Amino acid sequence: MPRHSETKHLPYTPEQLFDLVSDVARYDEFLPWVVAVRVRSSSEAETIADLVVGFNAFKERFTSRVRKERPTRICVDYIEGPLKYLHNEWRFDRAADAGTEVHFSVDFAFKSRLFETLAGAMFDRALRRMTAAFEQRAAALYGISRSSAQSAA
Repeated sequence: MPRHSETKHLPYTPEQLFDLVSDVARYDEFLPWVVAVRVRSSSEAETIADLVVGFNAFKERFTSRVRKERPTRICVDYIEGPLKYLHNEWRFDRAADAGTEVHFSVDFAFKSRLFETLAGAMFDRALRRMTAAFEQRAAALYGISRSSAQSAA
């Protein structure tokens, strides 16, 4: 059952990071292994979406509920697919320098012991690629300077 949590300072506003993470419909544009997204429903407070994740010949679809508390918190909970459960949370705390302290945590388990073993072996490397993809997307959307983050606030 892979679990991970980390805190990172980024030079963007909580609103910018909230918008990036809550825009599930665009995950297939920048997240590794996300090959398709279908948003079933979306509102200010909640999104229900199907994601197809794949690498090589392996493809799985799973459905998640994304609860949104703009601009401070996003919680993702698993509804259906190949997992036993999934919970991930993003918290965005405004920092004194106009950036944001991002608190990220993820906890999940596969139904299949084989997938669980494979996920455990690749988990750290895959997680680093995923978090780096979010950071690269933020830089592409908002620039990389602190002044970009301040001017968008």
